[in-house]
Amino acid sequence: MPFRLEPERTFRHALAASAAAGEGPQIGLWVCSGSSLVAEIMAGSGAQWLLIDAEHSPNSLESVLAQLHAVHGYPVLPMVRLPWNDTVLIKQYLDLGAQNLLIPMVSTAEQARSAAAAVRYPPHGVRGVGSALARAARWNRIPDYLARADETISLMVQIETSEAVDNVEEILAVDGVDGIFIGPSDLAASMGLLGQQEHPEVRAAVERCLAAASATGKPAGVNAFVEATARHYLDHGAQFVLVGADVSILARSSEELASRFAAPATEGAPADGVPAHDGDRPASY
Repeated sequence: MPFRLEPERTFRHALAASAAAGEGPQIGLWVCSGSSLVAEIMAGSGAQWLLIDAEHSPNSLESVLAQLHAVHGYPVLPMVRLPWNDTVLIKQYLDLGAQNLLIPMVSTAEQARSAAAAVRYPPHGVRGVGSALARAARWNRIPDYLARADETISLMVQIETSEAVDNVEEILAVDGVDGIFIGPSDLAASMGLLGQQEHPEVRAAVERCLAAASATGKPAGVNAFVEATARHYLDHGAQFVLVGADVSILARSSEELASRFAAPATEGAPADGVPAHDGDRPASY
């Protein structure tokens, strides 16, 4: 039985359709737990997209595949962040059936070109041909997959160093790069401001990248777990934003729930061994 390609499940298609319809930006959640069950719970949350993280999370090819299976039946777009900008890894994740890739630590146009080549078959790229063995082509059940694979893939590259900010226009100009995603945490670190994602200089660098993307007509997204910051970047042109992560939501919500019962009757005084916080501390990102 032939299967059809699903270009509508690519991130670039969703962003273009949303813009054409005059709809708002795409709001997403991070899936870092490595659990397909948690991924499915997040998929049913109402978020429009999920980032399945293989860079800073306990994920393997097998667990990412399980999470892609788990979220497939939901009206949410999964994106997979790879561990590194590596041609072999990109080939493997594409063959799993990941249609939307985020490549971390892309700081130059040459690195962006390497990623773009890795997602394309020759003569336009260097992706290895294994469609008969791969879920991406449904084991050659998708007619003309090799000729039409580009229709099913979106490539986003992550801007998260001061060097990348300096080169953002050249990175955006690379053919095959569909958009950029800005990571304020590593960006702050590279600027000598470790842990200071809200620093005015970091915000200014993010805003510069958003403006550069807008000028080229390519979409830009950003990670922002603090609501006011997320809304600020949305106001400055971000078209897709990550506003929380499964592990952070579980950590903060469980702390808040436990503190309601563990706290003593005296208002404002923490119970022994229970750290006091205002319930609104920003998560590290």
